[in-house]
Amino acid sequence: MRLVSHPVLCNYYLTYRCNATCSFCDIWERPSPYVTLDNARQNLRDLKKLGVRVVDFTGGEPLLHRQLPELLQEAKRLGLITTVTTNGLLYPKQAERLRGLVDMLHFSLDSPIAEEHDASRGVKCFDKVMESIAIARSLGERPDILFTVFEHNVDKIKRMHETICLPNDLVLILNPVFEYNAVETGDRFSEDALAKMSWWGKQKKVYLNDAFIQLRRDGGNHIEDPICRAASTTIVLSPENKLILPCYHLGIKDFAVEDNLYALYRSAEVQKLVALEGRLPACEGCAINCYMQPSFAVEVNKYFWSALPSTLKYNWVKGTWKQLF
Repeated sequence: MRLVSHPVLCNYYLTYRCNATCSFCDIWERPSPYVTLDNARQNLRDLKKLGVRVVDFTGGEPLLHRQLPELLQEAKRLGLITTVTTNGLLYPKQAERLRGLVDMLHFSLDSPIAEEHDASRGVKCFDKVMESIAIARSLGERPDILFTVFEHNVDKIKRMHETICLPNDLVLILNPVFEYNAVETGDRFSEDALAKMSWWGKQKKVYLNDAFIQLRRDGGNHIEDPICRAASTTIVLSPENKLILPCYHLGIKDFAVEDNLYALYRSAEVQKLVALEGRLPACEGCAINCYMQPSFAVEVNKYFWSALPSTLKYNWVKGTWKQLF
């Protein structure tokens, strides 16, 4: 049973540029302009009109966009929930300007050991994350640690939780790595690793959408009976001001927005592609978190019930549940 028929999330790519070179991501390899403030203002109004509740200002590294505070202010003015994930390199210099504008602020940290984290990111940024944590807390912000989990680092969760998250009163978000294109993500998760993540997800100050684990055990999305609702739940906007369908990672077609995202999204041509979500050959086996999370939330099925406890837990801890009603 479908509960919500309109898009609820926008993944707004402010730029594909990045000041890190993560081994498990290829976004930084793409040439890219920056989103313009005028285009973004119009798009944010249309996103609100379409029913979107959450805008993830992403990249690349979103803090490379010099007008990020203005973008966040506009989203907040419209009553949208804002989220930003950063590698921390630029946060110490920009923290004051971002203060109070990000509802869900995530610092990426993939190991409690500086050398391991820096190696995975291709640049020394561990110390900047730790500095960012201290500055954010001094400003009254409540950041989270976003830990991308691989088969090889699942045993680092305990140390991350005990030495970094609990002492700083931070939520630890477990983000199981996902495969796409030819990006190197290491060995596939063993059942032991999936079980460990699931256990940790139930611990204090740890968030894991347990439906991510169930989906991987089930072999991901299956095109004959898709769980993916990427195109109908999530609007993807590019730095070139284009609507990307059915999702960023597949991106089989894009459309110039031309100052009317509302009409474009509702057009027959776009909706024809939306109807193919999760059913294309490349969708088989997909488990991309940023599209599966909203997919789990809009339709009652086993993944909905698996995701619900962790979703309620996180939104209760963060206080964002108040903005959903």
